[in-house]
Amino acid sequence: MFYYVLKYVLLGPLLRLLFRPRIEGLEHVPAEGAAIVAGNHLSFSDHFLMPAILRRRITFLAKMEYFNGPGIKGRLTAAFFRSVGQIPVDRSGGAGQAALREGLAVLARGELLGIYPEGTRSHDGRLYKGRVGVAAMALGAGVKVVPCAMVGTFELQPPGRVVPRLGRVTIRFGEPMDFSRFAGLESDRAVLRAVTDEIMYEILRLSGQEYVDVYAPQAKEEQARLAAEERGADVAPVRRRPSRFGRWRRQRKLDA
Repeated sequence: MFYYVLKYVLLGPLLRLLFRPRIEGLEHVPAEGAAIVAGNHLSFSDHFLMPAILRRRITFLAKMEYFNGPGIKGRLTAAFFRSVGQIPVDRSGGAGQAALREGLAVLARGELLGIYPEGTRSHDGRLYKGRVGVAAMALGAGVKVVPCAMVGTFELQPPGRVVPRLGRVTIRFGEPMDFSRFAGLESDRAVLRAVTDEIMYEILRLSGQEYVDVYAPQAKEEQARLAAEERGADVAPVRRRPSRFGRWRRQRKLDA
């Protein structure tokens, strides 16, 4: 119930007013039956903008950190995400299997499942390599995948920015992708990689982003390492030439 109150009464109208979303290809999202909507992930606001414009309810697999934050803020965040039907997934340990089980359960109920194949938000606005879980769910459940591109949300609310800027965004859906030719091959790693890459290519085509063929967390770690090295170089102590008195004392020690 709270999901529809947010969608139609509270959050939905506000988001439409602030972001004035331009929606393209909404007819590609099936009116009924199970399907996966796979999109790029540029901003925290993506979680709310896509559900706000879809005619159907959509369930996302959300990272566990949204549900176990500390303090009052953490409890309020967890309550909000649970109330709108988001499913927490622990990304440590057996995260892939946990996400797969939860996603297949949503699809088995004939619902829409939202997935960000990159696994996390892009830290620089580029599109990163997709994880194969989206392919495993599509083949395991025998459902179509609707590619989706969020355009403009990174500029309005990049990672780290709490209050988004005002502006217009575009939400673009592509034609449903049918992978029935790979039925029964959901355990074949090469097939999963090929299906995932095909999905990511469609997202890339819709979004116009620059593509990077590495996983986003790895790219982010590398960027942080390089930044740390640069800071280290900047704060490296300056070696000063010893004073005449200092050279005299050093020489006295050597002579002794």
